Amino acid sequence: MWKSRAQRLTDSSGAMKKMQKNIRVLYFASDCAEPYVEIITVKDSKRRLSLCSSLESEVDETEFQEVEDDFPVLSHASQLLDDFHLQKIAANLPSRTQGYPWQLVYSTINHGSSLKTLYRNMADLDSPVLLVIRDMHKKVFGAFCSDPFRVSKYCYGTGETFLFSFNPDFQQYRWSGENSYFVSGNWESLQIGGGGAGFALWLDADLYHGASFSCPTFRNAPLSTNEDFIVQDVEVWTVQN
Repeated sequence: MWKSRAQRLTDSSGAMKKMQKNIRVLYFASDCAEPYVEIITVKDSKRRLSLCSSLESEVDETEFQEVEDDFPVLSHASQLLDDFHLQKIAANLPSRTQGYPWQLVYSTINHGSSLKTLYRNMADLDSPVLLVIRDMHKKVFGAFCSDPFRVSKYCYGTGETFLFSFNPDFQQYRWSGENSYFVSGNWESLQIGGGGAGFALWLDADLYHGASFSCPTFRNAPLSTNEDFIVQDVEVWTVQN
């Protein structure tokens, strides 16, 4: 094989043929294969380089796209959530909410500390919401709720509802299936989870005092630094689809 390919480079007299300027000779050798020569045109060489560059570019673009897809698009800059928070929360949202932008519905910074205002801002919503709280110890925690918050005589919500906290790593508490006390609200307070000695998350009418206890609905650990806590800031986001 080697001789027959090499012979193509010589004429009948044994002299080396003059190579055309648009031809390249490639020599291949390795420990596990017999060396050989391949003759290609410059045009083919450029085509191969272009193909390799294109494939590498596609891989880089795909990897970049995967990283970008982990971060939701926010209507406003969050004062409570950094990139780490956003990535962890977004990765655990229900599939029906993936890929849609987040709209800021309420924040204590923009709207003041009032549960009544929080309810009023959600009056026309029909989409899930994300409640984010930061206490005076700078700990971030909250809940994803399948339904917007409202005043109701009975509990509402579905098993999509879950709790989360950063301590500092991400902790998630999904529905245990033990009861359906997902969310309930009145003008005096907002409650998430229940059935035990206390609510998984409770906020007063002024969004100033809060509490978090272990409860059967989510079998969660207390979300806040202390079971009774003082609220520093609150944000509520909705996923518009």
